[in-house]
Amino acid sequence: MNPKYDTLFYDGSCPLCAKEIRTLRRVQRGQLIFADIHEQPEGSPQLPPHEDLLRRLHLMTWTGEWVTGLHANVRAWSHTPFGWLFKPLLWPVIYPIAKRVYEGWADRRYERKYVCALGVKKT
Repeated sequence: MNPKYDTLFYDGSCPLCAKEIRTLRRVQRGQLIFADIHEQPEGSPQLPPHEDLLRRLHLMTWTGEWVTGLHANVRAWSHTPFGWLFKPLLWPVIYPIAKRVYEGWADRRYERKYVCALGVKKT
């Protein structure tokens, strides 16, 4: 039986992201591969654009399907003994709120870290 590895793409230059990745590395069951976005070749036809990768968490499943945002976070944590704690975030009553909170946080993180650093004005 071939192992089924998912690959989580993360922002290695983000201290908060790096802390979560360190925790995931330590507690995962061995079927999650970690890929720092900044170490990936830009313009690779196999990957979404770097800006997309930096804006939202991305996970490529072992079947080649892309999962993003809150779904990627829940899927990554499903590789740990704590995955059950994250699954309720996808329940129909909780998901719309959890998604809004995640996307709001992700947008603020991206704008503070990248948009300001690049001198790009928000439109």
